[in-house]
Amino acid sequence: MAKYSILLFMLAVLSLIALGITMLASTTFEVAQEGSEDYVTLWRQLGWLAVASLACVIMAVVDYNVLLRWRWHILIVASVLLALCYVPMIGVKINGSRRWIGLQALGVGGFRVQPSEFAKIALIIALAGWYGTHQTLTRTFLRGFLLPGFMLLGVVALIGCEFDLGSALLASAVGLGVMFVAGSKMRYLAIIVLLCGGGLVAGIKFLPNRFERIMVTFDLEKHREDLGLQQWVSKLAFGSGGLEGRGLGEGRMKLSYLPEAHTDFIFPMVGEELGLRGTAAVVLAFAVLVMAGMVVSAYAPNRFGKLLGAGLTFLLGMEALLNMGVTTALLPNKGLPLPFVSYGGSSLVAAMVAVGILINIHRQGVHLTWDQLPVIRRKRRWTPQL
Repeated sequence: MAKYSILLFMLAVLSLIALGITMLASTTFEVAQEGSEDYVTLWRQLGWLAVASLACVIMAVVDYNVLLRWRWHILIVASVLLALCYVPMIGVKINGSRRWIGLQALGVGGFRVQPSEFAKIALIIALAGWYGTHQTLTRTFLRGFLLPGFMLLGVVALIGCEFDLGSALLASAVGLGVMFVAGSKMRYLAIIVLLCGGGLVAGIKFLPNRFERIMVTFDLEKHREDLGLQQWVSKLAFGSGGLEGRGLGEGRMKLSYLPEAHTDFIFPMVGEELGLRGTAAVVLAFAVLVMAGMVVSAYAPNRFGKLLGAGLTFLLGMEALLNMGVTTALLPNKGLPLPFVSYGGSSLVAAMVAVGILINIHRQGVHLTWDQLPVIRRKRRWTPQL
């Protein structure tokens, strides 16, 4: 079963990457026609894809248990990179968020990296390593909740201070997911939910623009010319595509009507050009990716591998779910990309690093039948032995 799971997993990943390159070529076609950029966005993404593929191969070959030994170093480096976003001449502020670091001081102003993409993976590695080495203390207050909770809140706070509430929310959800499957008590997890929720409310209070974005979701038509423009045009794109779609390259909303059509809002372009069938295929691909990833994680040879694989799978699935929720106007605009599909080097490299680690876990996986995988029952709660 694990063999077929990794094949399905890779099929889903490769299909999404192929779709992303195709849609990126389509959404940048008109710009290239005008001669202003000449497909530079597409070529950049292909360059990032080469880097991401190399990172994937490295992570697939190098024993993932090395990450267990270096987990604290990885988390510290990720935290330092997050802090560099506040340093003048290094941190880059775009659209009100200071979530990138660049090399302006060295005269390379066009090169930017988004540390939060890698910080989420570092957090998963740290939490998986913690619970993997403290298996018998998972349900205690100090080692099962308080110390890993501080790790989670520390990373979330650093991301949130960059005014990147979407990534902070995603990191919170993924961290809680790892703690849940590790077996941490539900009442302890509820405390973290309250703390993260309080931080989110505080962020909304001190950033009026974020509150307005939330309210816009409830009345898009009223705000269709200001804060609700992206989501309003996004809905029009889905409606315009119908069941069959207008045809590849024939979309109209990308013609300066929908901002960021090639990045966070590429999913509506899939809907307009490929129709409901295209969007359903994307949803199916992510569903297959998540289910296959969880099966691969269940067959990991040790607890660290199980938790690491589950966390990375949850990260990819949750990010896709949030992006789809935003682009269909079910959630406030958060600025999260669609993994493997949206334009963005940091997002693509981070996603392929996660893929490489999952391939590595599969390569070292144990071969048991599904009914041999252990399950722990604690009162009314069933928790996989991860």
